[in-house]
Amino acid sequence: MTQISSTPLQKASLNGPWDAIVIGSGMGGLTAAALLSLHGKKRVLVLERHYVAGGYTHTFARPGFSWDVGVHYIGQVANPSDQVRRAYDHLTNGQLAWAPMPEVYDRTVIAGKAFAFIRGKERLRAALKERFPQESGAIDRYFKAVHAAARSSAFYYAEKAVPAPVAALLGRLLRAPHLRWARQTTRQALRRMGISPELAAVLTAQWGDYGLTPGASSFAVHAVIVEHYLEGASYPVGGADQIAATIIPQIERAGGMVVTSAEVAQIMVQSGKATGVKLADGQRVEAPLVISDAGAANTFFRLLPEELPELAQMRAKLRTFAPSMAHLNLFVGLQGTSTELGLSGTQHWIYPESDHDAAMQRFRKDPSAPLPSVFISFPSAKDPEFEQRHPGHATAEVIAPIPYELFAHWAGTGWMKRGAEYEAFKQQWAERLTAELLHHFPQLEGRLAHVELSTPLSTRHFMNFQHGEIYGIPATPARYEFRELGARTPIRGLLLTGADVTGSGVTGALYGGAVAAGLALGKNLMGVLHKPLPAS
Repeated sequence: MTQISSTPLQKASLNGPWDAIVIGSGMGGLTAAALLSLHGKKRVLVLERHYVAGGYTHTFARPGFSWDVGVHYIGQVANPSDQVRRAYDHLTNGQLAWAPMPEVYDRTVIAGKAFAFIRGKERLRAALKERFPQESGAIDRYFKAVHAAARSSAFYYAEKAVPAPVAALLGRLLRAPHLRWARQTTRQALRRMGISPELAAVLTAQWGDYGLTPGASSFAVHAVIVEHYLEGASYPVGGADQIAATIIPQIERAGGMVVTSAEVAQIMVQSGKATGVKLADGQRVEAPLVISDAGAANTFFRLLPEELPELAQMRAKLRTFAPSMAHLNLFVGLQGTSTELGLSGTQHWIYPESDHDAAMQRFRKDPSAPLPSVFISFPSAKDPEFEQRHPGHATAEVIAPIPYELFAHWAGTGWMKRGAEYEAFKQQWAERLTAELLHHFPQLEGRLAHVELSTPLSTRHFMNFQHGEIYGIPATPARYEFRELGARTPIRGLLLTGADVTGSGVTGALYGGAVAAGLALGKNLMGVLHKPLPAS
């Protein structure tokens, strides 16, 4: 297993010169840095505020156990000829291996009724028609719409990747096909296709992958995510942290460095141009290019000086968006292997009723109401190397959405120092999620060796998102109309990367990094990313 190569700030020399500084080592930041290194021979300094690199691709461990924190599955990487697989191979020099998940990669239970998401578009179509025989025509219309919407996304994002003069000239034409779908909510689109509420509940059962219920999400994000998983899903061999571990060497070979425990306090700007960054400890590091993987809101509201009139319009627009979903994550260590415990790599989406929006609204009003969504995953069963690292053990994760406001009372307290009241409140939620796990997997009773809950304040502390959000700017129809949201910024020498540039999830963040690096180098890196690696 490849170890993550990064240097803590106290041991690092930040002396340049640097060709670029990247703020944050999430997927978008690492992708941008790697592509600048590979295709521009740039010396890139990546600064990560956490003590481990990788953003949502990192893992954490306790004695005998380890868990992912954000990577639960990736689509379109099982086949080496798939474009997404080629993109990961390009960034990792082919060093990242993938383990295919079971044919039933997702299983949903809605009000007690189960449905299996099976690998293969036509097999899934057939399963849906068998379950909903009266809606055969609507199911066909749905698959046609998903494909059309997903295909049109390439043109929409091309506008963000081409030179500014080309975007100004052709941007509306490039955006129009995707906006036809993006301006509808997922619920509206499904209703127009004549899909029943019961079928809609199943088709949208993976809404947690983009963090918005059908009544709030754009159909564009729904379609792209659905298309991403139609041929199944895979998991990184060795764990999610292997993504960062296999990308970072590409940065280092060009003379770059990834530094952890290095919090950026401010992006320095002079005469409308980014000139470098100031760290929380007061150090200043200069570079002609700064790329932020801190998220659009953090970048424009927290990292840039207040007195920049050129940011007024961007900041005003960003204020119109509510934070995306916050969540609870229960990390469970189990005595016994996945095989002994009867666990598989199939993931489980559990809902109390078929109206996902109503369940969410009820829960927001009354947290004692049934949890609107519960996601259960077994990382140990997805990784073929897990048992080598942790013999005799297995792991589970239980995730549920939660309003950040429930935890806002303790926002001013420090990590691990939030007090007895907070710990008691946290324990209540831990017990509630544990009960969900044992209800659906009763064979785990008496096998729980370690139980640890992450709350929105944990996300805020480690990921620096102020409301514990996990998906950046939410993928509502309004987001797709926000033409200015992309890699370009009003500050010369400053680009954005990550999911806010393109789309939700780790792969969305990857392509955000490709857009940013391509603009910085004046190259079309999409075509390069999708070429097969040369034979060794």
